[in-house]
Amino acid sequence: MVVKLNQKQIIRYKRQIDLPEIGEKGQEKLLKARVLIIGTGGLGSPCSLYLAAAGIGTLGIVDSDKVELGNLQRQILHSEDYIDLPKVKSAKDRLSKLNADIKVIPYNIRINKTNIIGILDEYDIVVDCSDNFQTRYLINDACILYGKPLFYGAINQFFGQVTTIFPRESACLRCLFLESSSLNEKLSDQQLGVLGVVPGMIGIIQASEVIKYVLGAGRLLNEKLLIIDILELKFEKLNTHRNNHCIVCGDNPIIKELKDYDQILY
Repeated sequence: MVVKLNQKQIIRYKRQIDLPEIGEKGQEKLLKARVLIIGTGGLGSPCSLYLAAAGIGTLGIVDSDKVELGNLQRQILHSEDYIDLPKVKSAKDRLSKLNADIKVIPYNIRINKTNIIGILDEYDIVVDCSDNFQTRYLINDACILYGKPLFYGAINQFFGQVTTIFPRESACLRCLFLESSSLNEKLSDQQLGVLGVVPGMIGIIQASEVIKYVLGAGRLLNEKLLIIDILELKFEKLNTHRNNHCIVCGDNPIIKELKDYDQILY
């Protein structure tokens, strides 16, 4: 697909185009990009807003939930006008109003091992903004098996973490977290409280990773896990490496096809 900037787009994206790392050619790359965001909650809200504003040409958004009043403390994509309506409708309306240049494709479904592959086929990049490890493992496994770069984030209370996964090159979620790990439960924003700005920070970092990846600019968080503690204002970057014995991305993987988990929420 050939994309050429028109005059309105040159004006709209001027502050990005002025960056030597982007320019008009970089902006054209962004407009050609096809990004799938799974989850339009605390992480998906800021991530999708900034990707839309940056001019990512096609945004797929997956969520089966409806907007609730209790979401609005952190899920800034939504508003009281959309309470009891599907989150993907709220998201599509908001993102389309923010940037009419882009195409927003809503999926008001719960992903599972059957439907996720058909959706992934339509996109080049996947962003995991889900809130439980059952869903995260499904997304991780699908991206590894089908070769899609994955941008992962998770939050709880005052903490957040983010990493970028290149299939069979950098550490995947199964390299980092055992399926039985107690960390899995701690990194679900369904069970404990969360300060609203924490998903904002992590979601924006996810968006910046996607933008840099599309542009081929800067350093990415592949082989790194960034951990943020906003209460103590601590930022820690851990080195990560692909586990050669990983059950999905290792040299002799056990998982060669997708399976469902006990609870799929998106």
